[in-house]
Amino acid sequence: MTTAHDWFRRQGLTRPRGTRFFAGVCAGVGRRLGIEPWPARLLFVLLAFLLHGSLVVSYVILWILMPADETAPAASWSPEPPVSPSA
Repeated sequence: MTTAHDWFRRQGLTRPRGTRFFAGVCAGVGRRLGIEPWPARLLFVLLAFLLHGSLVVSYVILWILMPADETAPAASWSPEPPVSPSA
């Protein structure tokens, strides 16, 4: 499995942590193609309807084969801006 993960990583296909909606497959493919995650997700859903759901199997396979992006930390959202320590 590590050789498949290495191949996908060399191709630039990784599942980003910060922009995941479900598993990050569409966000990773969108990033590789140079488009935002939401248009990539919309394109996936439209193609899944046109191809009668056969892309769902492809999604699961890519979920297994695409490694998680380890270079960027998970995005943490806080409702308040960070407070800098006073000197």
